[in-house]
Amino acid sequence: MKRLLLLLPILASAQTLPANLTMETVNYASADPQQAMEIIRPKELGVRPAILAIHGGGFRAGSRKGYIGTCTTLAQHGYVCATADYRLAPAAPFPAAVYDVKAAVRYLRANAARLGINPEKIGVMGGSAGGHLALFLGVTGNVPEFDAEGPNREQSSKVQVVVDYFGPSDLTKSYGRSVDAGDVLPLFLGGDVWHARAAHLRASPLNWVTPDAAPTLAIQGTKDRYVNYEQSVWIVDRLLACGVEAELESIEGADHGFKGADAERADKRMMAFFDRYLK
Repeated sequence: MKRLLLLLPILASAQTLPANLTMETVNYASADPQQAMEIIRPKELGVRPAILAIHGGGFRAGSRKGYIGTCTTLAQHGYVCATADYRLAPAAPFPAAVYDVKAAVRYLRANAARLGINPEKIGVMGGSAGGHLALFLGVTGNVPEFDAEGPNREQSSKVQVVVDYFGPSDLTKSYGRSVDAGDVLPLFLGGDVWHARAAHLRASPLNWVTPDAAPTLAIQGTKDRYVNYEQSVWIVDRLLACGVEAELESIEGADHGFKGADAERADKRMMAFFDRYLK
């Protein structure tokens, strides 16, 4: 669950953003700088589906800025795309990050009219720790306990589709299969699996799967050293067993994060999956 590599090659800033797009920075829950996000959207008026992008970094590092390029590409493709920061461990252990990404979704719905968003068409994507949080959004849309903090609680935090890049689904089975789980997860969950097993179970998306979960695409390298490949197999199998549409895109031989042809293949699958369910 090391810091996520950029998934798409385009970088953007307020100065280099394509002329047909606009970007704004908002605080989606409070003035805390860790509860901020950039929203990139076409300038042309219209109502569009939205996508929330969630960065990785082992729940303890990372920045929304790494997804500016991805959001720029998605906005050029006709989406409103937001990239959000969230509170990090160990100062803010689970479920703070879940509260935050749910608050980010609720913000997008509460401001849908201003932002030109179709509130019934919101997807989420993320990588590594961000993939875990994307999965969590997908399986807990109807679980009120995870909407216990933040504003706009009259809005739903449910998402319509998930694209997960190598996110862990069962945190109890990360130890011994990930090169850094023993360092990362105790900070996020208040102890290792032998001392905080209940927290590991509660924080595992696999344990929240129901027939109400969102359609999900999991993209995973078969030689991932940070999130074992089986994590994606398990979540897809569980979703399918519950009658939820789910797919696994296996990148043979790839490690944690994709480059070159592997990155192009993964991103093409992501775009096609979002188009299928949001357009």
